[in-house]
Amino acid sequence: MAMECGSEAHTIGVEGIWRRQLGLLDPRKFARRIGGSEGIIKRMSLYAKLDGHDGCVNTVQFNPTGDLLVTGSDDRQVIFWEWAAKAKRFSYPSGHSDNVFQARIMPFTDDRSVITCAADGQVRHGLILENGLVDTKRLAKHQGRVHKLAIEPGSPHIFYSCGEDGVVQHFDLRSHSAARLFSCSSLSENKQYHSNVRLNAIVIDPRNPNYFAVGGFDEYARVYDIRSSPLDSPVNTFSPNHLIGNDSVHITGLAYSATSELLVSYNDELIYLFQKNMGMGPNPKSLSAEKLHELDQPQVYVGHRNARTVKGVNFFGPNDEYVVSGSDCGRIFIWKKKGGQLLWLMVGDKHVVNCLEPHPCVTILATSGLEKNVKLWAPIAEAPIPLPDNAEQIMEANRQGREDRSRITVTPDVIMHVLRLQRRQAMVYIERNARTDFDSDGEAEEDAYILRLFGSDASSDEGASANPKECTIS
Repeated sequence: MAMECGSEAHTIGVEGIWRRQLGLLDPRKFARRIGGSEGIIKRMSLYAKLDGHDGCVNTVQFNPTGDLLVTGSDDRQVIFWEWAAKAKRFSYPSGHSDNVFQARIMPFTDDRSVITCAADGQVRHGLILENGLVDTKRLAKHQGRVHKLAIEPGSPHIFYSCGEDGVVQHFDLRSHSAARLFSCSSLSENKQYHSNVRLNAIVIDPRNPNYFAVGGFDEYARVYDIRSSPLDSPVNTFSPNHLIGNDSVHITGLAYSATSELLVSYNDELIYLFQKNMGMGPNPKSLSAEKLHELDQPQVYVGHRNARTVKGVNFFGPNDEYVVSGSDCGRIFIWKKKGGQLLWLMVGDKHVVNCLEPHPCVTILATSGLEKNVKLWAPIAEAPIPLPDNAEQIMEANRQGREDRSRITVTPDVIMHVLRLQRRQAMVYIERNARTDFDSDGEAEEDAYILRLFGSDASSDEGASANPKECTIS
């Protein structure tokens, strides 16, 4: 593969090869430097499409060694893929009664222990037996949907869940039981109104697994210490200053870097990167305006749109050099972590990209959205791929969509109700036009329908999937 042009090529390419050949640079360090170079990222191109699900794919996760990919879908199936061979190894019914939102392989279990969560509120454990059958058991149930699970780094037994009921639970597979840790409480001064915060995301600090962060239906990412007593009080909180007191935003995705940086993605807002020193402490309401403005502000990443679904966000690169997100415009965005420059922009779905999972060892990215397949991206292009000519127009359209929607003051519950109405309308349309091209005609009617409901921002719908019954909008 040709090296990238410019000074980076000289530093990483020519000098790096020379140092490696002389034994002055460890081959693993050389591979990580090359894998994280901009020239490699700009060569990312579609490697494979994995078809096998019969519904939207809501979760993509590599196993710890990276040779397998596990996926879950609205079809309630869990599929194991040998992704390098572009082949399905096997699948099994998850046991859930509703859309699977996450499926993860526990480390150091010979890839036989799988945890899942779903829209039915259940957290389940799947154990792959020697005869190839899978024994699935319900471990716990939340009152509401469960979007994310967080595995304690390196542990084959311990993980956490969070749900839309605001509850965080702790699991130890050796005891086959769950412990309710706490309900996430509102930091609002009016404690009697929406006292529990519905949660969408939970992540564990890889540097210190005693710390974990949650995010949901308010502006604050909260960090907790499992050793604290009482546990229901955060040890730190994070939010951009301009979002404090904004009742129209909420968090859809969180990610920790290897150095404990916290990445936060907001619904129909932007993505922010927080360092530890940017925290507001356990009680941000106690900080004066002067103290808030003295805090360093987070790095921001702009250009995408996050309104239709519960989108994830992630780091990418061997040393977390990049930030990746999907978008309502169906594209994948990759920014440089330092400085926030948009580096790579590619169509990843006909409608919406939700999930992005980096390979644990090499520069490979798995993504999924409202389509029924999984896409794998690898640096296989012969030359760096420039940003599309219309990149500025794409980002401007996304920005305009955010601004238009911000003029509408409605609660998340109202938005969900409208989207359910839209789904039923779309389903009726499909049944009337089963033999027509849905991509061309169906989207136009759906956009017009949402426009009538909201009075603006026709892009706030859930996107037109092949079968609206199979896609859950959150």
